Parts: sequence; C-alpha cells; structure tokens
Amino acid sequence: MATTTLTEDMALRIGLAARTLPDTDPARLLRVLADLVGLPPSAERLATVKVKDLKQAGDGEFAHLDQAELKAALAILKGEGVESSDPPPAVASYAEGDMPDSIRVACASDHGEELDGHFGAARHFLVYQVSASEIRLIDVRTVDESQAGDDRNAYRAGLIADCQVLYVASIGGPAAAKVVKREIHPIKDAMGGPIRERLQALQVILAGKAPPWLAKVMGHAPEARVRFELDEAEA
Repeated sequence: MATTTLTEDMALRIGLAARTLPDTDPARLLRVLADLVGLPPSAERLATVKVKDLKQAGDGEFAHLDQAELKAALAILKGEGVESSDPPPAVASYAEGDMPDSIRVACASDHGEELDGHFGAARHFLVYQVSASEIRLIDVRTVDESQAGDDRNAYRAGLIADCQVLYVASIGGPAAAKVVKREIHPIKDAMGGPIRERLQALQVILAGKAPPWLAKVMGHAPEARVRFELDEAEA
C-alpha cells in the first residue's frame, strides 16, 4: 500500500477523519479511499467526493455508518478544521453557586469561540455557565484521544458529563445515545457560527417559559414544570 507517498497534510487528515468513524483506524479508511479516488489520495481528488460516494466505496464498507459521522469525516478529509491558528478564549473564574438558575452548556469547537466542531472530531469542548442574565466561559476541555480507549464516544461524553446541554455541528446516532445516557441534551446546529450568539438565544428561553426538559435541568420543582406544560397547552 502506497502510504509512503502520502503528504504530511493528507496523512493528518486521514488520521483525524478516522477518529470520527466507529471501529475505524487510518489503514481501514485509506483502503476505502484507495477504491474511491486511488492512491495516493489528494485534496484535488477528494474535493468533489460526496457522502454517498464515501458510503458506497470499498464495496459499501461504510454503508452501515451514520450519515452525520460520514459527513464529519469527509469534511476533515477536505481540510475543514484540520489546522487552527485561532486558540480557544481564556476562561473566567467560577465557583459553584455563583450563577443561580443557570445551566452548564458544552459547545464543540475547533476554532476560537466558533460552534464548528463535530462531536467525534472536535478538538475542544468549551464549557459555559449560562443564566438569563449572564454567559460565562468556565472551562476549555481539550480532547486527548490517547485517553479514549476503545469507546471514543463514551470518552467524549465523559468529558462533558457535568453539562446539561451540548451544542454541536453534527453528531451521529451512536454518539448521541452516549450523550443522552449521561443526561445531556444534544442540539445539532449544522450552520454553526459564533457560540455566544447561540447562547444568547438560549438566554431568551431561560428568561421566559422554559420547556419541561429545560426546566428540569435548571432544577425547577415538578410543580413549576407542570405549570410550564399547562401554559404551553393554553397558548
């Protein structure tokens, strides 16, 4: 196999893309790419590849995989999010209880304070404490794949286990199940954009009639959650 002819950049892309796919190492992904675009794979050959092409290549080796996972892998193969010169922002001090009626929100990010991370490939999870009146970045959790073991989705979900909400550009079904198992509510936002804009929209919800699931994570009493349901039914 002509792995020695890979450029350093393409080898990095293949390595990162393989991380987003279940039970896939770089060698397996490279075999599929060899069937799809030939060896060595190049940025030019991959530029026109679609998710359905990746799904059908290699006699359908990836046909059973989640669409979102394949989309995330293909984005990385095309160079999206591979390099970042925009580091995460600095965190602010926070002590438990500083922000009453707040929730903890994780955002998958590859660049600065942008919501552009795919769950299985994001380099960082930016963790915010959010109330109706304040947004505070309290932690930046960097993904260390060497600590992931055999279940990368479970490892990533564990990194944000203290959060109640997750914003992410995309997330596959098996990964979402791991997140939900941790009682974290995943919200996909394929458009991405500045994280604080998304959190400001969340603040509007926190200040108004929060839906029952959100009222629950905010710690509201069951009676209050029932009131939210009745109000919504009467609206």
